[in-house]
Amino acid sequence: MSYEAILLVSFGGPESNEEVLPFLRNVLRGRNVPEQRMMEVAEHYYHFGGRSPINQQNRDLIAALNLELEQRGPRLPIYWGNRNWHPFLADTMRKMEQDGVRRALAFVTSAYSSYSSCRQYRENIVAAQAEVGPGAPQIDKLRVFYNHPGYIGATVQRVEDALSKLAPSVRDHAHLVYTAHSIPMSMSQTCDYVAQLQEASRLVGEALKRPDGRLVFQSRSGPPSQPWLEPDILEYLRALHRENRPSAVVVVPIGFTSDHMEVLYDLDTEAKALCDELEMPMVRAGTVGTHPLLIGMVRDLIAERIQQDVARLSLGSAGPSHDVCPPDCCPAAQRPAAAPQLSRLQVAPQN
Repeated sequence: MSYEAILLVSFGGPESNEEVLPFLRNVLRGRNVPEQRMMEVAEHYYHFGGRSPINQQNRDLIAALNLELEQRGPRLPIYWGNRNWHPFLADTMRKMEQDGVRRALAFVTSAYSSYSSCRQYRENIVAAQAEVGPGAPQIDKLRVFYNHPGYIGATVQRVEDALSKLAPSVRDHAHLVYTAHSIPMSMSQTCDYVAQLQEASRLVGEALKRPDGRLVFQSRSGPPSQPWLEPDILEYLRALHRENRPSAVVVVPIGFTSDHMEVLYDLDTEAKALCDELEMPMVRAGTVGTHPLLIGMVRDLIAERIQQDVARLSLGSAGPSHDVCPPDCCPAAQRPAAAPQLSRLQVAPQN
């Protein structure tokens, strides 16, 4: 299959105090979230000067991937478009159209399958194509990569780095706490999000010879009446302390590929403050970010879609994920009346 460019697709984030509220209004558009709750979340951003690290991490990822593609090929230009903030997907697609790009591969900065982490990005791409018009490029999304050896290997090394920061007296018995963004139970029941997170956690624990880690969740935003995935990380840390179980904890943000506000605030601020209060040593493993194994993985995902003889790598028994998502894959918890059609996102069959 012939492609002329790579499109990095991400969530986006503000980079100043002035951008925080416009950004959050984009994120919450069409959702019944009280103004008070939005202002509470805004305070998280103001705590860090209004700047989310995610945009700079995407710039760094693009720079690292450019170098990887120059050295190993294929040599393709990289474009970048966000769901919720500049550069917006539609603006990026207009630039691609102007540059003569007719077909591109999209790398979405999420390793897992769910409505919000996969299908919604596909809908965002379709909506951007519709906004640009008939000249918009065809976009084919790369597969999810939760069990790719590059992703697992990069995570393992991040955890090893975190373990090395603990005192030798507590390191061997430190408890691994894997964390991911919570989603509504009704959404989780129609996708493989939890199973994929559990498998990624198992693969990391197996590589580290620490099989007793626990998957927990963070950053829920729905009303109390709506069930979301549990346990919440703060409640789990309190339970660990009550049971007097670990000498220390290593928090592994396995559900996130890069640092952003929900990592900085929910983990580095709230979870760390709780562990300090409980006098339970805690370190947070870094996200995979621009780890060389992660960058190599992206290149491999690109190559497997372009070349027929490239192996589709994966760990565990599930095998590599599909390239073409079924029409009913990962539906929203409550589907909107007129969701964008996905016909323009049908991609090449698996090799």
